[in-house]
Amino acid sequence: MRIALFATCIVDAMYPDVAKATVRILERLGHEVVFPAGQACCGQMHINSGKFREAYPVVRNHVEAFEAEDWDHAVAPSGSCVASLGHQHPMIAEHNDDPELSARASAVASRTYELAQLLTDVLGVTDAAAQLGSYFPYSVVHHSSCHGMRLLRLGDRQLDLLRSVEGATVVEPEHPDACCGFGGTFSVKNPQVSAAMLSDKVDALVTTGASVCSGGDASCLMHIGGGLQRTRELMPAQAGVPRTVHLAEILASTKEDPLVLEPLDAPASRTPARSSRASRLRAALRSTPTDRTTGALR
Repeated sequence: MRIALFATCIVDAMYPDVAKATVRILERLGHEVVFPAGQACCGQMHINSGKFREAYPVVRNHVEAFEAEDWDHAVAPSGSCVASLGHQHPMIAEHNDDPELSARASAVASRTYELAQLLTDVLGVTDAAAQLGSYFPYSVVHHSSCHGMRLLRLGDRQLDLLRSVEGATVVEPEHPDACCGFGGTFSVKNPQVSAAMLSDKVDALVTTGASVCSGGDASCLMHIGGGLQRTRELMPAQAGVPRTVHLAEILASTKEDPLVLEPLDAPASRTPARSSRASRLRAALRSTPTDRTTGALR
């Protein structure tokens, strides 16, 4: 099968190892991966900010870039970007009086999948250890991103794959369906609300005592990672502060070629944190200003 990689701008610019891991997974299954060279941003930032006219050429670029390649299915290691293609792109074309582009955008979106969605629904992967050779000997807590849950209806696809990774011990946080507070431009326009939501998320993650926080969206992991890093800086003796690792990197890790996690300045522990410490952490995070560029704590 010929699969087109929709890398997404944040993965391409900041987390290229996630894209590389996605390619390794698909090639391990025997598929050919192509990269439409003209791809860029999906336009979520424009659309979510009400810039429908400015988003129009961005949508057109995405459609033309993927129409220029021959592929059976497309995949992105990001639920939010995949959701934007189907939920927003046709609407933007219609808003700009271009029904032809709307139909073309719908056609591209209908064959584009989030990674776990493609692996499970199209490629039939149900056991990551047996079918991918996935090996990751760490305790993991998973963050389910809002777009994946609420727009793509991913359900437990990501979690089921994670649970089937050899060596991985998956633990569940309190309120697993709670938003991390990123929301793209939401974290820039509403930094105090975003920081409060992030502190609740970090509290829930730290309390699990997991070594790693995984997820299917690099943008959410960036936001969460900023909060976790700030936690280590504010409370260096705090046990159980995980690091963030994208689901694609975990699935791509094998015994022969493992993903090795470098030691942190304050190493994470598998011992659950006490609730009193978590409460002090929440108060500290809520009093910390956010970086208005990324929405992450600084």
